[in-house]
Amino acid sequence: MKSWLRKFALVFATINVTLEAGAAQAADSKPAIAVVDASELPRWQEWSAAKGWRAIAPPASATGNIDARVQALEAAVRAAIQDGSADPAHIYLAGTGGSAPLVFYTVSRLPDLWAAAVALGGSPQPAIESDRLFASNFTNVPILWIGGAPQDEALAGKLKSAGMNLEWRFTGGRIEAGTILDWLAGHTREEFPGSIDCETSSPSFARCYWIALSKFDAAERNDVLPSSRVPFNPIAALDLGAFSYKSEEPGPGLLVASLPEKYNGPLKAGDRILAIDGREIANARQYNELMAQVKEERPAVVMIQRGKDRVRIETTIVLPKRAPVVSARVQAQYTEAEREIQIVSRAVTEMRITIPRQWVPSVINWNGVPLEKLEAPGCRLLTIEKAIEHAAICP
Repeated sequence: MKSWLRKFALVFATINVTLEAGAAQAADSKPAIAVVDASELPRWQEWSAAKGWRAIAPPASATGNIDARVQALEAAVRAAIQDGSADPAHIYLAGTGGSAPLVFYTVSRLPDLWAAAVALGGSPQPAIESDRLFASNFTNVPILWIGGAPQDEALAGKLKSAGMNLEWRFTGGRIEAGTILDWLAGHTREEFPGSIDCETSSPSFARCYWIALSKFDAAERNDVLPSSRVPFNPIAALDLGAFSYKSEEPGPGLLVASLPEKYNGPLKAGDRILAIDGREIANARQYNELMAQVKEERPAVVMIQRGKDRVRIETTIVLPKRAPVVSARVQAQYTEAEREIQIVSRAVTEMRITIPRQWVPSVINWNGVPLEKLEAPGCRLLTIEKAIEHAAICP
């Protein structure tokens, strides 16, 4: 008996130590700001430290396409959550100037990771032009955009009209860190929000809080659930090969900030585009406005400032051609009064849903079809086979 008691005491002590370690780890968790561009980390570290928060960024070496950058940031955030240093209920997303579009893009790709987001300056226009910006993904993620110019309000109005959960402000260049952090602190991420709405065009970004979409079929149409993609009018561009520029650059002209590897076009990094067909280009904003007015392709003559020399380049103004992008969307809500989980989807044939303990007992209803009465929490696999919905415990 004494031996059994000693073993029990040891087991109890081990459990107690584990619980205490878990509690200590939870106590160390802090709100965190995830910075989309590693080069901006020092600024956000300084700002967040004043509030006792931490700042997270992807590795400085994270390169590749834009989706790879988003995934690198996600990995950094999840690692901080896993080691207990970041509070998953208070993870905020931030970016400044040229990286501001990536804030909008990242929320659209990963809507269920953030409590709120802030973009200081810049413009969401590049994110809109990606054709992957879905307003529904901002339903539970409010975003604060501090515009760099008064005319940004018109674009902000279009985003809000499209259904985006956006707050726009113009501060005339004055940015108060305390005000921004206080705004972020007013928002909390729920692990199991009672209402969710997400849309995706990529199986790599198919998680929506307590639902994970796993199989898609464009034939599974649902006219009740239209796309929430933010519409845009394709903006013309100079046919000079891919080059990047900063929308905040004051001028003179349009500064060619960088060129891709193996670029073989006529531009060089550091060039300034001063005029197009004799029309002076004061800055990046005027260049964008001019390109937005072009409705058909045509030849053009561009004047470049390269060091002390001026270079004349004959080129063409072209309009982007995009193939239609198929997307899948899911809306779901839990209603306490009916004890029902209602799910509506489009272009989805399989999903996994995770049910918290407080939602049972309840009934799953998918696209108007009652599937199963839940008596226990956990994961359920929902599938459509030959137009018939099924539910089963996740394997």
